[in-house]
Amino acid sequence: MNPEKERLSSGEHWKMWGPYVAERAWGTVREDYSADGKAWDYLPHEHARSRAYRWSEDGLAGISDDCQRLCFALAFWNGRDPILKERIFGLSGTQGNHGEDAKEYWWYADSTPTHSWMRWQYVYPQAEFPYDRLVAENARRGRTDPEFELLDTGVFDGDRYWDVEVDYAKAAPTDVCIRISVRNAGPDEATLDVLPTLWFRNAWSWDVGAARPEIAGRAGELTATHHELGTMTLTGEGGPAPLVCDNDTNTALLWSVPGPAYPKDGIGDHLVHGAATVNPSNAGTKGALHYRLTVAPGKTAEIRLRLSGRSADLGASWAETMRLRREEADEFYRELAPDADPKEALVMRQALAGMLWSKQYYRYDVARWLDGDPTQPPPPAERRDGRNSAWRHVDDSNVISMPDKWEYPWFAAWDLAFHCVALAHVDAEFAKEQLILLLREWYQHPNGQLPAYEWDFSDVNPPVHAWAALRVFEIDGSRDFDFLERVMHKLLLNFTWWVNRKDSTGNNVFEGGFLGLDNIGPIDRSQVPEGGLLEQSDGTAWMAFFCLDLLEMSFILAEHDRTYEDLAVKFFEHFALIAEAMNDKGLWDEEDGFYYDVLSLPGRPPEPLRVRSMVGLIPLCSATTLGRATMERLPAFAERFRWFLENRPQYDRVIGNVHTLGVNEGRLFSIVGPDRLRRILERMLDEEEFLSPHGLRALSRYHLEHPFSVAIDGTIATVDYEPAESTTPLFGGNSNWRGPVWFPANYLVIEALRRYARYFGDDFTVECPTGSGRKMTLCEVSDELSRRLVATFLDDGSGRRPVFGGVERFQSDPAWHDRLLFYEYFNGDDGAGLGASHQTGWTGLVADVVIGRASGGVRPIGADTAGSGTDSTAAAGAGAARGGAHA
Repeated sequence: MNPEKERLSSGEHWKMWGPYVAERAWGTVREDYSADGKAWDYLPHEHARSRAYRWSEDGLAGISDDCQRLCFALAFWNGRDPILKERIFGLSGTQGNHGEDAKEYWWYADSTPTHSWMRWQYVYPQAEFPYDRLVAENARRGRTDPEFELLDTGVFDGDRYWDVEVDYAKAAPTDVCIRISVRNAGPDEATLDVLPTLWFRNAWSWDVGAARPEIAGRAGELTATHHELGTMTLTGEGGPAPLVCDNDTNTALLWSVPGPAYPKDGIGDHLVHGAATVNPSNAGTKGALHYRLTVAPGKTAEIRLRLSGRSADLGASWAETMRLRREEADEFYRELAPDADPKEALVMRQALAGMLWSKQYYRYDVARWLDGDPTQPPPPAERRDGRNSAWRHVDDSNVISMPDKWEYPWFAAWDLAFHCVALAHVDAEFAKEQLILLLREWYQHPNGQLPAYEWDFSDVNPPVHAWAALRVFEIDGSRDFDFLERVMHKLLLNFTWWVNRKDSTGNNVFEGGFLGLDNIGPIDRSQVPEGGLLEQSDGTAWMAFFCLDLLEMSFILAEHDRTYEDLAVKFFEHFALIAEAMNDKGLWDEEDGFYYDVLSLPGRPPEPLRVRSMVGLIPLCSATTLGRATMERLPAFAERFRWFLENRPQYDRVIGNVHTLGVNEGRLFSIVGPDRLRRILERMLDEEEFLSPHGLRALSRYHLEHPFSVAIDGTIATVDYEPAESTTPLFGGNSNWRGPVWFPANYLVIEALRRYARYFGDDFTVECPTGSGRKMTLCEVSDELSRRLVATFLDDGSGRRPVFGGVERFQSDPAWHDRLLFYEYFNGDDGAGLGASHQTGWTGLVADVVIGRASGGVRPIGADTAGSGTDSTAAAGAGAARGGAHA
């Protein structure tokens, strides 16, 4: 067995140390104690260096233990900056002309799932970092202008920058070897101060009598002692000088109140300004080893470090650990997709590295946050009924997969579900733990709702956790029935919450609000005009999708416990009710051949919002198949199913479609029947509508020349095609669903096409692209969409990667060209990356797509069963899962 796989299964706590430090803790909800809830303003970037965080920590290439008691990260100074470079700089939500935005370049280059090997890369200007210019220029620009980026300032011209690479290799769970390589990319000799920094998260300032740990420094060494963690020593080669202060707020600077003599910003002020702000006795709670490197042009300097509770060796054992862990990582990823194209394998490995680096320790006690700490001034009274006040039960202290540790350094419920699908390929246990986590009683509300995200736990994300659990179950070998059962019991509560809260008229047509699709409609779907009702095509389709997920869980679990047959009956019937309502209550537009949201306002008839968007494609995803083998294994279900067909003929179009492949008969459960499927696909595969060179657009390009408008309360609300950044600040910051390509929605459509293909086989073909005359089966269409998604990251015929757009440095500089960024979404016309630049979270699904392509295509759950209506050993043992419920 590969050594990394052995570590995963060894039972040793190899993941105790990992990349659990955020890229940004300032400007977050948890650190906001204001009355007005303006988190970006309460603790801005300029306070971050001087103010002790309450709940989190941030840093460059940061690692910590899994309870974030002790942290390690890097700091730099180029001799010109006004402050020490300790964290990634970016604009707040109100500063950026397209919302919040990081303004630096760093890469998560590599990682194994136990973090036995990790690599991080960063480029740092040799000229003064242009903080003020970035703020001022972006403030000058409007939403119709492009963002002003660090490369646009010219600070990298002439290659005058430092190219930093950091490698971590574990000799043991609490023994981390560290290599810092600093290349002078410029034409002249230059000097850089490098400060490997060790500090304790401040957990002592908030409680009376809390224990205070200590870091003691001496030449070449920092020793950290903690009452729970024990002793860890950071050893640096060459005897660098220690600089020690305290991770306490500089109250004198911020509020003119006497405070600590050696506060959090003490090391920076000492280095940059020569201030007497480091403790001459070398004792405190934050320390750094100070290296000053002078490097010739084109040359690289190396620093060796070791953070350990057991060894200080920086010689032979250090070098051997570095070599072995890198080789083991190479072996681990070769085995993951041995038949993948090497260029696609590079994309897969960097995507998974980004996902593994995006783990973060997340601490948030909502009741304590609302009420305040006993040693601090009481929070404003307005907070008691403000943000997240209905979630006082939330008290979490976990390592969680984050969407983006700078842009979104907090969990998001539906993002997390997609993360787990990709992560399951490298660490199925972690993926399962993550899915269970949000269903635990300290996250899930007693009423059954799942918390959406930190800015508003009460918002609503699409119900995709059941789907993700099934997908992870299948990737893990379809054998962990205990996991599936645990998940299902809590998801039943969540399903009931949806039915009770989001079907206000009781007609099986659901609302839900914006459901994660920022700006996709003409109105903010979470703020419908007073007295109005927005019945949502996607909200209703998500609930039908949820029903089928729970149906298939019931089938699987019924193989081991027949009582689950009753639940299978319940979700089969509920699916039929929702699917028929979807087709019978005005959401389907027969003239256009598409699904739309329907808006009802006082004094006006219901009006379909004829916006051709992802809202109308989500119904495709609610489909599965059922065959004779399942009926034979589950006779009680089969009997009820036959009764329902005979006595409820009105549901025949959503559960009554039967197709025979050879001698095998299968039945299709779907919102979209064969005729409507063909009509929707005609639009979806039209390159003048949804089909772009890099996947499916979230909004049809048709609306570029045909905007949709609706009059509401005397104003005109309009939707038009916007392939890149949003020019409409209707909802969200820099996110846009009015034209760009989003990975999660594409992934679900690709998987749905595979399910339809298992039902129709090669009997069903469509033009792809529409109007091309080229006929494809649905499997081939799925493969083509997968190819287009992956191609976003690959060199085209001109040696340019579409993801980099027109950024010439990335396209033509060999030092930058293979360093991939995984963006939040992608330009609907040319594939350029947009939004959050490290959204490896759900864009990390590209790794699953690459693995699927290497093994014959992205598979729906249960695809190990062969053909419509057939049986197999795998399906018989596992029951039947998504796409294989017919088996």
